[in-house]
Amino acid sequence: MSTEIEHVECLIIGSGPAGYTAAIYAARADLKPILYTGMEMGGQLTQTTDVDNFPGYPNGIMGPEMMEDFKNQAERFGTQVRFGYVSSVDFSAKPHKVVVDEMKTLTADTVIIATGAKAKWLGLPSEQQYNGFGVSACAVCDGFFFKGQKVAIVGAGDTAAEEATYLAKLCEKVYMLVRRDEFRASKAMVHRVLNTPNIEVIYNTEAQEILGNGKNVKGVRVINNQTQQESELEVDGFFVAIGHKPNTEIFKDWLDMDETGYLITQPGSTKTNIEGVFACGDVQDSYYRQAITAAGSGCMAALDAERYLAALND
Repeated sequence: MSTEIEHVECLIIGSGPAGYTAAIYAARADLKPILYTGMEMGGQLTQTTDVDNFPGYPNGIMGPEMMEDFKNQAERFGTQVRFGYVSSVDFSAKPHKVVVDEMKTLTADTVIIATGAKAKWLGLPSEQQYNGFGVSACAVCDGFFFKGQKVAIVGAGDTAAEEATYLAKLCEKVYMLVRRDEFRASKAMVHRVLNTPNIEVIYNTEAQEILGNGKNVKGVRVINNQTQQESELEVDGFFVAIGHKPNTEIFKDWLDMDETGYLITQPGSTKTNIEGVFACGDVQDSYYRQAITAAGSGCMAALDAERYLAALND
C-alpha cells in the first residue's frame, strides 16, 4: 500500500446520476470534489439503451451517452473524476479514511456515498444477451416501450406485484411467473394483481430460457416445477423483479443499514449515522430507484456536505 496520504475536502464514491450530480453541486460550492467512479463508470444506466423519462432530453437519450453528459458537466466545474474503486473505509475518526484500489489512502472531511444498487438477475445467459433489447429490471423505466404488447414478469414480492400492475396499464397481456404456489407479496398487492384482468398469474413456474431473434426478445420458455412440463410464451418483453442488492458491503461495520443492506439516512436528509458521511441515490433508496430521484438526492448530499463544512468553520 502506498504510504503517501492524499487529503480531500469532499470525496464522492460512485458515478451514476447521484454521484455526478453531487459532484456538480460540490464543485460549484468550491469543495474541490474528487470522484471515484467504481468499476462500472456511469452505474446502472450504462447498461440501458433508451432513457426517455429524464427531463431535459425531449427526444430521449442512450444511457451511456447521458452519463457521459453528466460526467462532462461535473468536470467542467472542476471535479476530478478518477477511475478506481474504494476497497475499504475507516470512519472511526476524523478526517475519514478511505482506501482506493487496495493501494492508495485518502483522508476526507466529507464523504458522499453514491455506490448504487444492482438488480438481481436469474442467471440465464439469454438474460444478459437481450438486456436492453426486451429484457429489463425496471418496469417504470422501460414499460412504455412495450405499449400494446405482451410481456412476462418474474417475481412474487410486492415490487413484482406493483410492476405487474403498472405494466398491465400499458400492455395487452402480462404473464406473471411465480416460482412457488403462492405470492410473497402483501395481501393488498396480491388482491390488486388478481383483480387486474390482463394479468395472468402462472404458479409453480420458472423461466428456463429467453427466446429471441438475435436482436429482440420474442418469447420465453418456462417449466412447471411440479409436472416438469415445458411450454413457450410469446412475449416481446421480459421483466425481472426479484429484488436489488445495494453496493454497501464495505460500509457494513460503519453505517446503519436496513435488513436488505440499504443505507439508512436521517429523514429529509442524506445524513448517515456518521457525521460528515452522506448517502444518496439507489444505495439508500429501495423505493423509487429512478435516475431523476437519484440525481435529486445527489444534489441534497452535496448541499448537506457544504453546510456541514460551513458549520465546522463557523
